[in-house]
Amino acid sequence: MNRGAVLIGFVLSVATLIAQEKTPPKVDPFARWEPAITAFEKRDAVTMPPKNGILFVGSSSIVGWKLDRFFPDLPVINRGFGGSQIADSVHFAERIITNYEPRIIVFYAGDNDIAAKRTPEQCRDAFRELVKIVHAKLPKTQIIFLSIKASPSRWKMVEAQKQANTMIADDCARDERLKYLDLVTPLLGKDGMPRMELFKPDGLHLNDDGYQIWTEKLVPLLN
Repeated sequence: MNRGAVLIGFVLSVATLIAQEKTPPKVDPFARWEPAITAFEKRDAVTMPPKNGILFVGSSSIVGWKLDRFFPDLPVINRGFGGSQIADSVHFAERIITNYEPRIIVFYAGDNDIAAKRTPEQCRDAFRELVKIVHAKLPKTQIIFLSIKASPSRWKMVEAQKQANTMIADDCARDERLKYLDLVTPLLGKDGMPRMELFKPDGLHLNDDGYQIWTEKLVPLLN
């Protein structure tokens, strides 16, 4: 091999190494949730919830729901993790959903999806993936989708939320194992705007009065 070819090979090798160094490492988008998911698993290792229960899963609106207080006579399990999107529940479904073999899943997410610029179609498709995973292992389990709420702090996103809700409601109407529950309307006043007295000061999360309304609407479907 002549000196020119060796030099060219050396230059190419150096260029490749430089390019590799400049390429940022791949980031696992789900790694941030691992501590929360692991905490659930450690809790289960101590006391595993009984099968055929009612599993609440999703984002912070699930986390903040005081299930023991609002559903004292029902076998409820809370596996919400705040800030999550629908795809996050899809990713961890085997670890925080299907492993409990629930008879009913109460699901709330999509709020953060829209805030993160996900399209209504992406929300619907992510929910379809969740349904597919759940029913592949638990074909008789009922899934109740709680509509993406309209809140004061995210009012500018209300149209995208409505579109996502409509798409998911249409899917639910085609499968008797799926239920869509409108929890937007009960939180709106006569002026069509969110009732501030039902939200915490951040204008995003419900207070106990807001959860009381949600509970009253949901209970008939759980019984």
